[in-house]
Amino acid sequence: MAEKIKLSGVPETMLQTVYARAKESTGRGVIQDKKALEIIDELDYDFSLADKDTAMRSGVIARTLVLDRLVGAWLAKNSGAVVVNIACGLDTRCYRMRGFSHWYNLDLPQTMAVREKLLPESGMISQIAMSAMDDWGSKIAEQDVPALVIIEGLTMYLSEADVKQIFAVISKRFPKAAVLVEIMNPAVAKRFKEKSIEGSRAKFTWGIKDGKALAALLPDFQFVEEHALTEGMAVFMPIYKLLGKIPFVRNISNKIAVLEKGKSI
Repeated sequence: MAEKIKLSGVPETMLQTVYARAKESTGRGVIQDKKALEIIDELDYDFSLADKDTAMRSGVIARTLVLDRLVGAWLAKNSGAVVVNIACGLDTRCYRMRGFSHWYNLDLPQTMAVREKLLPESGMISQIAMSAMDDWGSKIAEQDVPALVIIEGLTMYLSEADVKQIFAVISKRFPKAAVLVEIMNPAVAKRFKEKSIEGSRAKFTWGIKDGKALAALLPDFQFVEEHALTEGMAVFMPIYKLLGKIPFVRNISNKIAVLEKGKSI
């Protein structure tokens, strides 16, 4: 019997993203996410709004492509690393990646209770049920290993103070760390709504111009590079190879900023 899932607000958005990855896997197929398909099979949830929200779905797939490439490349250079996936929801990247010694999936207790049912994890993959702003670093056992922190689909729902606090927790725990953080342009955060979550209480509340502006807020972190999600869009919509070169389009696209504390890449 299908698992009845009831969520509202930001945690509800994780069902939309896992559905987007499952639908892509059986349709066009630019990503193959077997775990997402398994999860959707176990859920009793009305995905009709997500079906209509093609902008959200394209964004999720573009983000997945860009982050999979960046995480895979970083792990290839930093074998045996610890990875912390903040606001993981039902993300399945840990099943697609190789080269880490331990992968920690972190999210709010309400969300992790759902993940525990659908993706019970142990061994090299651990679950931490805490806020990203709390002292989750105390739950990381490993010492003196390279650290990668992924912050996907979260900062736009927070405040600047919240974002600074997350980076303070990272800095306190790791002497060296690379952070891949998704950011949204402030103009987009102000005006844009995702159709598939309009019935929920989730709304965009914060944005920042680019990775350099974010690094300027964080005393311990340096800007390395950033990648607009148009790079992912170009994989399945070739017009974005051209559009992605237009500064305005690149600027309003969400970006994955790569920041670094210490020398880790």
